[in-house]
Amino acid sequence: MESLGSTLSFAYCIPFAGMLLSIAICPLVNGAWWEKFKGAAVLFWSLLFLVPFAIGNGAGTALNHFLEVILGDYISFIVLLFGLFCVAGNIRIRGTLAGTPKVNVLLLLIGTLLSSWVGTTGASMLLIRPVIRANSWRKRKVHTMVFFTPSPQSCIIHLSISILSVGDPPLLMGFMHGVPFTWSFHLLPVFLLNVVLLLALYFIIDSRAYKKDLSDGAKPKASEKTEKIGLEGAHNLIFLLCIVGAVILSGSLANINAFFGNGIKIEGEVTLTFATMIEMAIILLSAFLSFKTTKKEVRTANNFSWGAIQEVAVLFIGIFITMIPALLILSARGSELGITKNWQMFWATGALSSFLDNTPTYLVFFETAVSLHATNEAIGSVMIPQTMLMAISCGAVFMGANTYIGNAPNFMIKSIAEENNIKMPSFFGYLFWSVCCLIPVFLIDTLIFFL
Repeated sequence: MESLGSTLSFAYCIPFAGMLLSIAICPLVNGAWWEKFKGAAVLFWSLLFLVPFAIGNGAGTALNHFLEVILGDYISFIVLLFGLFCVAGNIRIRGTLAGTPKVNVLLLLIGTLLSSWVGTTGASMLLIRPVIRANSWRKRKVHTMVFFTPSPQSCIIHLSISILSVGDPPLLMGFMHGVPFTWSFHLLPVFLLNVVLLLALYFIIDSRAYKKDLSDGAKPKASEKTEKIGLEGAHNLIFLLCIVGAVILSGSLANINAFFGNGIKIEGEVTLTFATMIEMAIILLSAFLSFKTTKKEVRTANNFSWGAIQEVAVLFIGIFITMIPALLILSARGSELGITKNWQMFWATGALSSFLDNTPTYLVFFETAVSLHATNEAIGSVMIPQTMLMAISCGAVFMGANTYIGNAPNFMIKSIAEENNIKMPSFFGYLFWSVCCLIPVFLIDTLIFFL
């Protein structure tokens, strides 16, 4: 992989850039056309990479890398999202809530805490619908969706996943490479600071919008009866925990027994490991049982539909395929970037994680940090400076909130909000929010923790 990446032309990255620009621009130019033909656009950019890549490097090499990204990354990725999407859709948080600033902050805080335990996708899928219902009477609510979107989720929720390794794939990958499972608790100071800053910022923005809504005559819809807070389909929490457990189990099996690191050889060096197959089987079984044991009325009350997961499945297969050359080049030449300081690791990892899959990006800089041999300090079985690992972890995890494509569930939240007639910002509109709200917070992180 490294030898190929060291000689690969940057021209192979053009389809990836085209894919991103299509996602950003086409909905603005002609939204109806994009909705109808985005699958064709994905196919076009994928073939525009694969065909020249096969001609220039051999059909076998192209097939090997294609299967590696599809079977090794995309399938397990989409199965996990599918499972969480299905199970969360069968859980309804009922109750009469008015979307006041205090209530909205509380919902964001709950999501923040939940996401460390069930992942950002699970937390955001559980809470997005109650948030939408609570704010249905509000005229100004796009900012609430924006704070809830960045990374399945929310600028805030995305930050919370740093607390446990199961919260996000990069941290889980660190665990699989020798970092202790509970090491991520070292990120708690960064997490607390960022949560306080972003919750305070959101409260200020929402309070101003709330006052304007009231002055315009908007008020919560009157209801004949007040619905008590509670859960419908609460038994699905068991299935949600099963999915989380499957992810942890998959990361641990190979360490328990080398057998599970082996698997079915597909093509060349591409292998579908037994650990991955067990993980996917548990997830799919959990999703199936969730549907079988939950009344349809729960999904109806949740306004459950398949649109969000379909959009993610279509767009991200194109992103995964077209980003192959970028990751090959980064893997081979990452150590040549001259990135040796903590703050450089933080921003380089974060900037790339905003547009590329944050898991391989994390691994590139993780291995770069290990190769520096800057310290004899050991974190578990890994020789790496603790502050440097903190910088890499925070960059990979936090900055996935910078763009819609930084983390797949961002698109799921966007799609669900639009299904409920909430007009979400464009790709660039969302990026503007990130620059205004998140980048200042990351600069503060840099000054306090990484300089």
